[in-house]
Amino acid sequence: MRVVTTVEALKQALADERQSGKTIGLVPTMGALHEGHASLVRRSVSENGCTVVSVFVNPTQFNDKNDLANYPRTLDADCALLERLGASLVFAPSVEEVYPEPDTRTFSYPPIDSVMEGPRRPGHFNGVCQIVSKLFLMVEPDRAYFGEKDFQQIAVIRAMVADLKLPLEIRPCPIVREASGLAMSSRNTLLTAEEKLTAVHISQTLMQSVDYSQTHSPAETEQWVVATLNAIDGLEVEYFQIVNDTTLQPVADWADAPGVVGCITVYCGRRPVRLIDNMRYRG
Repeated sequence: MRVVTTVEALKQALADERQSGKTIGLVPTMGALHEGHASLVRRSVSENGCTVVSVFVNPTQFNDKNDLANYPRTLDADCALLERLGASLVFAPSVEEVYPEPDTRTFSYPPIDSVMEGPRRPGHFNGVCQIVSKLFLMVEPDRAYFGEKDFQQIAVIRAMVADLKLPLEIRPCPIVREASGLAMSSRNTLLTAEEKLTAVHISQTLMQSVDYSQTHSPAETEQWVVATLNAIDGLEVEYFQIVNDTTLQPVADWADAPGVVGCITVYCGRRPVRLIDNMRYRG
């Protein structure tokens, strides 16, 4: 496995791989890798001759400077894991390498990016599109892999790929959970042991709500989930919305869309740590 830090070295390494007739898989990450990331890498390795993993904490997608500063950075451990997983190449550039000058491009894909995370994290999806489009242009992958925990992000990236007419496949991969049910996230490392026990209620409540939804409307299910979680000391729901899994627009009835997903963001602990999760109800 090679580790490169410049675009020039990246492109040279990939030219060698392509000359060998290998397909290229890309797993974009911000590092602090866990089993969720590992599942993406394994899938890419199984489907491509060459797997590139980018490790880059992208400043343009953070609207909170403290969140950016506190984001965990563990490159040495990340590289050790990626080598064991069979990754071919790690791209770990500096901010200056990725943004030699400010990226002034704007991306807008309403209504997909104007609900849930959109209004609560101004500029977040624009920053995501900036970095992901840059990585796509740098790597030119055949396939790119993203975890379904970031459900809305995948929808936005699909819209961007269609908009820019990029010749690649987006491969969403299932949420990976800890034994407790907590969705794996790099942010989990910011939780104390006690806070992790509290955070488990998020997935537990979502799972229970699937049964609840069999006899209640989407609105009633939303209200039940929010009330249940807000009653737990140390948790505060920012939003929970049950939506069409393609348009991300709210559904009034379970029959309104063939696929229905509930997306949630919850603050956990004293700092607090912002956690996201989702649950499929139909389809």
